[in-house]
Amino acid sequence: MRVVIVGGVAGGASAAARLRRLDEQAEIIVCERGAHPSFANCGMPYYIGGVIPQREKLLVAPLALLQNRFRLDVRTRTEVVSIDRTERTVAVRNLESGEETTLAYDRLILAPGAVPLRPPIPGIDSPGIYSLRDLNDADRLQAVAQSGAAVVIVGGGFIGVELAENFVERGLNVTLVELADQILAPWDREMTAPLAAKLREKGVELVLGASAESFAAHSEKAGIRVQLNNGQSIDCDFVTLCIGVRPENQLAKAAGLAIGPRGGIRTNVNMQTDDPLIYAVGDAVEVVEFVSGQPTQIPLAGPANRQGRIAADHIAGRDSTFRGTQGTSVVGAFGMTAAMTGLSEKVLQRLGYDYQKVYVHPAHHAGYYPGSTPMTLKLLFEPKSGKLWGAQGVGQLGVDKRIDVLAMAVQAGMSVYDLEEAELCYAPQYGSAKDPVNMLGFVAAGVARDDHPVVNVSQLEETPFADAFLLDVRTPAEFAAGHLPGAVNIPVDELRGRLSELPQQQSIIAYCKVGQRGYIATRILKQHGFSVHNLSGGYTTWCMFRA
Repeated sequence: MRVVIVGGVAGGASAAARLRRLDEQAEIIVCERGAHPSFANCGMPYYIGGVIPQREKLLVAPLALLQNRFRLDVRTRTEVVSIDRTERTVAVRNLESGEETTLAYDRLILAPGAVPLRPPIPGIDSPGIYSLRDLNDADRLQAVAQSGAAVVIVGGGFIGVELAENFVERGLNVTLVELADQILAPWDREMTAPLAAKLREKGVELVLGASAESFAAHSEKAGIRVQLNNGQSIDCDFVTLCIGVRPENQLAKAAGLAIGPRGGIRTNVNMQTDDPLIYAVGDAVEVVEFVSGQPTQIPLAGPANRQGRIAADHIAGRDSTFRGTQGTSVVGAFGMTAAMTGLSEKVLQRLGYDYQKVYVHPAHHAGYYPGSTPMTLKLLFEPKSGKLWGAQGVGQLGVDKRIDVLAMAVQAGMSVYDLEEAELCYAPQYGSAKDPVNMLGFVAAGVARDDHPVVNVSQLEETPFADAFLLDVRTPAEFAAGHLPGAVNIPVDELRGRLSELPQQQSIIAYCKVGQRGYIATRILKQHGFSVHNLSGGYTTWCMFRA
């Protein structure tokens, strides 16, 4: 059997190596347009920034390894230009010589990846405007980063944030322009606020709610002037476009294969297209979002690798299926980490799902052990059953660990009640006896049981909470340092003796710094007949919404 694979990197290279492990006799041909069949594209920003000093470290599976260890016929600088489904052949062009040949296949795997978006903005094809897709792009950006003084990054997604950090480390003045009112669009806005604050602290100028309108050569010196749609213009030495990617689907589209509305190649659970002899994997594929079951486009390396393995399994006769992706993601900059899994609040709203949310702000390990740092975790769940919809986290340390645990819980269909009972490893330098994951479970399950009703910051100006009595149960010193407008301060330890100061006929919203004392106050007041809600996440969450 001859299997032709179009593209390497994560999906294609994984499929090739897996298929060889399953079938020693198969003829496996990998056609890769670039010079390297498998490289760590997620590591490219850190090569540009000098964190990874050796380019060779990015070569995950060098050509010689694929040839010698796996006996693969790897043809670099080779482009598949068309598919003849009737004849079961592909037209192949050697990019060095220009020679075209025809290659027959028994099975075909498409792994062309995705290409950076380059919208039709005036001047976008001018010299000094770069995208980042392969190692050649990384080489060019590394060179200009070492010689330039100022850069404008257009787009505040994963790559934009990572490049901002690495350009700062190179000593550049960095401006990041993002059309949305937040960085990292998949996250809910408030959960990006601490990372945005860290970027600003490190000297990155964030221009949110604006987009590039045109690019032009600077009239007085070498460089580029970026004109924004808000009237602002920025001069820089070079521009990096990180606007997003689109599936590279031209080959599949020309062959008549089914394409989804967002451009992804449609596949079944075995990664077969609507032609059962042709498979597709990686960033070019339309995927199913695991929690909602909705089709989506989420270009991530982990799912691409799994899809490559599944396609190889199915070709080798194994019943292997792709269960979908829940978008589990992590990004870091300047010692801060943001991570998420499952559905965000904005997606739940768009889909019309019923949901509840809670926030906690625990330390990443026991507070009495030196070096503990705070994090913020947000949990989204179905109010009645407690089933988990998704989770997000931001902080310095331990965020990835908690989101990984929550990702498994989402995948297993668990509920907030399961999080209460989760048994996680504990020693003071690693966590707490009540891990942050447990704390999320305790808080969320308490809300689901109506033990402590909560109100969220986004509801404060809505009926019936707009006219509520705001009760700050922190210390007078904390209250003096900052509080919600109109709040009255009664410390929680004095609350039982001062109940007469509270309105019996008015709803009360209690809050503290992170929610724990507010919870205690809510339990006290509820048992004394007051109508009371705890502000989830307390004053800390309120500040995140206002950032």
